[in-house]
Amino acid sequence: MKKREQVKRKDNVIFLPGVEKRLTAKGMDSLQARNYTEAIRLLEEANELDPENDENLIGLVLAYFEAAAYQKAKVLAKEMLHKGIGDYYKMVDLYLTVLIQLHEYQEIVDTLEALLEEKEIPPDKLSHFLNILQFSRKMAENHSQSADEGEPEEQEPQPLNLLELTNLNEQMLLVSSLADKNIRPYLREMEEYLKMDAGHPLMKTVLLTLMKEQEINRDLAVKKFGQEKRVNPALLPEVRLEPKMLAVKELIAASLENDNPVLYENIAPVVERIYFVSYPFGLQPDNASAWAAAFILLGNEYLGMEAEIQEIADEFGVLPSEIDEALEQIIQLEKISYPNI
Repeated sequence: MKKREQVKRKDNVIFLPGVEKRLTAKGMDSLQARNYTEAIRLLEEANELDPENDENLIGLVLAYFEAAAYQKAKVLAKEMLHKGIGDYYKMVDLYLTVLIQLHEYQEIVDTLEALLEEKEIPPDKLSHFLNILQFSRKMAENHSQSADEGEPEEQEPQPLNLLELTNLNEQMLLVSSLADKNIRPYLREMEEYLKMDAGHPLMKTVLLTLMKEQEINRDLAVKKFGQEKRVNPALLPEVRLEPKMLAVKELIAASLENDNPVLYENIAPVVERIYFVSYPFGLQPDNASAWAAAFILLGNEYLGMEAEIQEIADEFGVLPSEIDEALEQIIQLEKISYPNI
């Protein structure tokens, strides 16, 4: 005879057997569909009913991370590491990724030093962890020195060697350290990276953003997606104020913000990611309406809702072929912009 599942109660409310599994499944579907607010709600509910579910906990950390709730992601990931939940080294990577976003270098140092002392690190992970540890030690020391003694004396800058770091998180960690520094000593290396085919599109956007913030006023070459153009960082629009992106978001808002705010909230971050990874290149077709229609069509698919391409095309006054062209590019760019954790 099959054993019956135990009935769960919460605040005198009785939950049917298996409800936590259904919540987890729906939460993971929402996470995959980039509906992070809904994913967090569902996975938090599932966690209250089944706090030892590995899949649910990992999904919840990822949902917090994607929603930029980094402190919540940090607390939960650290708790999972201490309890030995999930694949240990994948959880360490995830925890470090969260700490990188928070610029908590001393915590990175403490975590990795403990790992080196107590765990037998797989050979394929050792170099990765050592690179992060070495850099985080330097950053933590610089931060402590600046706080206690003022700014340290100017030293001869070491090359960035961005292409020697094969992991995007390591590159982001390195470049994040330059946010409050004069980047001019590194400009030659940055310019070389921008025009190399091997450079990651996301990293190139970050470098251009740094150059714009520090008013680098000269022409330089940028390569992305097999295209090349010359730009002047000081004259570029800010990523968040890119005119075509704002035009697309305005069209989507006019269509959805009042009638379907949930769909709008899920589409807006996708629009921002696509234009971030493509910056400073324009997207074809050069028609904001076609892109707005494509984002709405994709948003419906993510949320499991049916949408007729012809109806959307008619609403925005574009051809279905224009929507298909934009949609294909969005899907390809999403693969690049989605974090590899």
